[in-house]
Formats: sequence, structure tokens, C-alpha cells
Amino acid sequence: MSVPSIHEDSVTAVDLPGRNLRWLVNSEVLGAKHMSVCVIKVAPGDKVRPAHSHPNGEESIYIIAGTGRVLVNGEVSPVEPGTIVLFPQGEVHMLHNTGTTEMKVICFFAPGTNLDNYKFFEDIDFPDQEAEPPSRKVP
Repeated sequence: MSVPSIHEDSVTAVDLPGRNLRWLVNSEVLGAKHMSVCVIKVAPGDKVRPAHSHPNGEESIYIIAGTGRVLVNGEVSPVEPGTIVLFPQGEVHMLHNTGTTEMKVICFFAPGTNLDNYKFFEDIDFPDQEAEPPSRKVP
């Protein structure tokens, strides 16, 4: 048996509102049974649209590059490289690249998902104010 692995550049990219997405791990890519992972790239100023939730699971995002903010059930928090965010099951969320460089984010889903399992909220957007810089406190 070979080691299940793939390079992100070998996966077909999908252009979606506010992001470019590549599924890296799911039932079709690498044959995962209980999770899925994608990488997204968000251009400066873009928002991942529309706001959405995952009724059947959780999502965590890990910021690889770029700066911005997340909206989770009406609360805004800043993100930067090294930040990980949990989007609990069913909670409405969005991501916004407020920086001047491309944002690269790894998204982890459990159980595994696809775009058919998203619930969309076209009328939800970020409030006008900016979020405070991230706290670097260690719990």
C-alpha cells in the first residue's frame, strides 16, 4: 500500500465567490472516510461569500498566510498566520481578507463534507468596524 498523499497543485481548483478552493482530502481525493480538508486562497479585500454554516459538522480553519477577520454568529475576530479558528456546528461564519496580500487558509471538516452540505445566508455580512488584533496569550 502506498502512502496516501497528494500535492495541492495537482488538484483541480474551483473558483467560488471570494475564494479559489482545492479539495485536498475527502472521499474522492485520498479516500478519506471521516474528514475532509481543503485549501483556499482569498485575494486582498475579498470575502468568502456568502456567509454559511455547516448543519452536519464542524469546521476549523488555519491561517497560513495573509491577514483578515472572521465573523462567527455576529462576533468578529482578527486572524493572521498561525491563527486557528473553530466554526462550531451550525454557526454562521465568513472570512474576509483585509490585508494587502493573498490569504491562504487550510480548512478542516469533520465529518467529511462537500459544498452540498453548506447552508447559505446571503443577507449576512461583516459589520463596518474592524476587529482588534489577535491576542497572543497562551491559555
